[in-house]
Amino acid sequence: MKIGVLMGGSSSERDVSLNSGKAISNACLELGYEVINFDPKDGFSSIAVEIKNVDLVFNALHGGDGENGVISSKLNNLGVRYTGSEKESSAICIDKDTSKTIIKRENYFTPDWLLLKKDDRTPEVKNLSFPLVVKPNSEGSTIGLSIVQDESKLNDAIELARNFDSKVLIESFIDGREITVGIIAGKPLPIIEIIPSHELYDYECKYTKGMTDYICPPDLEENISLSIQNIALKIHRLLKCRHYSRVDFRLDKNNKPWFLEINTHPGMTETSLLPKSAAVAGIDFNSLINIIIKKAL
Repeated sequence: MKIGVLMGGSSSERDVSLNSGKAISNACLELGYEVINFDPKDGFSSIAVEIKNVDLVFNALHGGDGENGVISSKLNNLGVRYTGSEKESSAICIDKDTSKTIIKRENYFTPDWLLLKKDDRTPEVKNLSFPLVVKPNSEGSTIGLSIVQDESKLNDAIELARNFDSKVLIESFIDGREITVGIIAGKPLPIIEIIPSHELYDYECKYTKGMTDYICPPDLEENISLSIQNIALKIHRLLKCRHYSRVDFRLDKNNKPWFLEINTHPGMTETSLLPKSAAVAGIDFNSLINIIIKKAL
């Protein structure tokens, strides 16, 4: 069977996507598949003719059109099967404001927030208390994200975020532990607790070996862990994700999980969280990739 691995692209997460794509491509070769790598850095039209000839596309793009449903829609139009969520789910999940709105409507906990659109001035944040998290509405890998301790730094944080997105999310900071739950083939994986060496789990901590400690499973009572995993799975289903995803939370001091975002194309690099969690569950990297492929078929 011929697998096309879609990687790179033109988003701010290009380098991470290339690393994910290379790891996935190598796994596919070791699994005995024929592999063709595709990099749509010059636009999808540059690869559209050739990509029609594969049996399945493994979408390893992160951010931008690769994760917001645009390329999913193009693959649908070509009649090509692909891994990951479909266009509607992808568009909802990459939009933090939209996904948080749905989550809150269903009575899950998510930090209070407000959305700044392109021409909006800096708002009064009376309903939110400092510290605040300021981030692009539709970016991943903690790109353009700041933790703001007081109002004097708010404008700078907003301008940084606007370098990456016209819409900016301003969100209450939840004091607590950073945790994430991977979902694979309709089942939650073990929880990972993330302890970065920096104040926040930033780009450097995410992609530099040794800069973050990962505890899997974390020190939690079993009933609390099961409850968090169940919530993650329900969110995955609520947002109509398919095949796999990763749900990020802050766990407060009362062990209450606060939804931050969901990743429909979580990283597949050596330091990525989904493969780490899968390994604890007894699923090695090649097996993880093969499960996703089989599910997509």
